[in-house]
Amino acid sequence: MAFNIKTYEEKMTKTIASYEYNLATIRAGQANAGVLNRVTFEYYGSPTPVNTMADIRMADSRTLTITPYDASTLKAIEKAILVSDIGINPSNDGKMIRLVFPQVTEERRKELKKQIQKMGEDTKVIIRNIRRDANDDIKKCKKDGILTEDDVKNAEKKVQDLTDKFIKEVDACSAKKEKEVMAI
Repeated sequence: MAFNIKTYEEKMTKTIASYEYNLATIRAGQANAGVLNRVTFEYYGSPTPVNTMADIRMADSRTLTITPYDASTLKAIEKAILVSDIGINPSNDGKMIRLVFPQVTEERRKELKKQIQKMGEDTKVIIRNIRRDANDDIKKCKKDGILTEDDVKNAEKKVQDLTDKFIKEVDACSAKKEKEVMAI
């Protein structure tokens, strides 16, 4: 089996996608449907994501409206939002649920910025671990006689370039989210 860098590139790409998904759940004072990504409720005995069972729209910059496709799920969705960790109390008018995002304080913005930085560092550690696995794989291929010394040097350089590219992507995602949080 020869060394295949594509495998590690796919892992890094998935790591970035996961990081972006997690960033979307950070509430920054503006209405953001991403905060509901992890909210599920019991529907016919199985946990169901709210965003698959309701129409979610921005009424204005600080208000989300959630209109269930099945009106009988309104109370269950409201309860799921209440017990979730998004920190917003839903208001139910019998047909839809409104989520009004409170104005974020300066102190909270700084906390969010620290949270974003920590998530970014954790993501970089994952990417570096993928690099380490790739380099271990390269060394194993060399030991097994599959790769020559020049092949090893080229492969290690490609892995490092790939790692640098994804680390820069993490930094860019973090900077964008931090700017969004601090601008509110």
